[in-house]
Amino acid sequence: MAGIFGAYCTTGDPVLEEVYLGLYALQHRGQESAGIAWKENDRISAKKGLGLLHAAIDQQCLVNINAHYAIGHVRSKPIDSSRMQSVMPLCANYARGIIATAHDGLVTNSKELVHQLEQRGAIFQSSASSEAILHLMARKSHMQPLDAFVDALRRLKGASSMVLLLEGMLVAARDPWGFMPLVLGKRGDTYYVASESCALDIVGAKLLRDVAPGEILVADKDGLKSLKNPTVSERRMRCAFEYVYTARPDSVIDGRSVYLIRKELGARAAVKAPCPGADIVCGMPDSGTIAGIGYSQESKLPLEMGVVRNRYIGRTFIQPTQKVRELGVKIKLNPISQVFGGKCPVIVDDSIVRGTTAERIVRMIRNSGAKEVHIRIASPPVTHQCKYGVDIGHGRVLAAVRMNHEELRQKIGADSLGYIDADDLTGALGFPKSEICTACFTGKYLEESEE
Repeated sequence: MAGIFGAYCTTGDPVLEEVYLGLYALQHRGQESAGIAWKENDRISAKKGLGLLHAAIDQQCLVNINAHYAIGHVRSKPIDSSRMQSVMPLCANYARGIIATAHDGLVTNSKELVHQLEQRGAIFQSSASSEAILHLMARKSHMQPLDAFVDALRRLKGASSMVLLLEGMLVAARDPWGFMPLVLGKRGDTYYVASESCALDIVGAKLLRDVAPGEILVADKDGLKSLKNPTVSERRMRCAFEYVYTARPDSVIDGRSVYLIRKELGARAAVKAPCPGADIVCGMPDSGTIAGIGYSQESKLPLEMGVVRNRYIGRTFIQPTQKVRELGVKIKLNPISQVFGGKCPVIVDDSIVRGTTAERIVRMIRNSGAKEVHIRIASPPVTHQCKYGVDIGHGRVLAAVRMNHEELRQKIGADSLGYIDADDLTGALGFPKSEICTACFTGKYLEESEE
């Protein structure tokens, strides 16, 4: 998963610092690398780096650059430090002018495209699947850049939201199924596109709407126009994991508040997996906190903020190695013994993926004096790899694949373990079941050949 942000000011005011701030708001979507690209002196320029945004890019170096349109990207997938060319946005200066591109999601036929293009002489410099777009466009140099991009979209499969810089314009595109979120905002004379609406809030922009599945937006000196992706799908497939874990709770995706959905998921967990012997509820910070509120309100058990999160530690789920994940749990979360001493808490979390965090937090809460520890998960068991860009991992690392329910309960050391099911999940989201991708929970993947 990743975060993308773009800005275009029709009156020529600089936007680089706003793009930087927008990426800050999307930092939860990627902590491994960051990059910003813009046009400068008739060529494409970029600042990129590894790690968190503030470490990857010095904000001060952007202050005096008068670029009125730019795109940015933060990424969760680990990158070899020797492959800095894989840090997005990917940039090029070609026959038709500048081009820079970044995406969130996965082009599922990228290996096939790379092979075909290499057989025709293309030389790839990165591991980013969207580099194929640059080569596809370069091979259509007789076309205008925007037309070449639209033509390239015909060749792509999978789920990805994209932002591009072309000569004199900012372009944004959402895949025909709507897997990955993408929103449009405006403040004054500046248009913005972002993975989530929370990034618009930080720059003071008004959320205009979601970019429609299959829509291509173009912002230039004349304003904004909308085009249609040549690949048509009548089906919608929103990513359920965005609402469960990935998105920030203050975001609105496809008209649904992430906060209210997570609260509803927690309430449904209280109905599906009640815990009569418990006396308090505690949501795991941060992604389980809101579900904990819902569980508490539905169960009528008092809510306690019994686990403190170190705000200077990133998400353990998207860090690259198991050793770092395990060390991260120790310093990221700290139970309060005055809350848990002599109690039987229900600990509500958003999901169990690998099981590392759950096992260690149960142990820490017991060491804080809890008599029993009950775990409730506000999503179904994660049992399948995501094919569309969420770095969940292969089946062999997923806790619910390696162990059955009782084995997993024993492994994490909980007195009881409960989940909601897929019907609860889709019911909380409020969309028709046919419009929600639950593949990581159910194994029901979209068959693009059916579209």
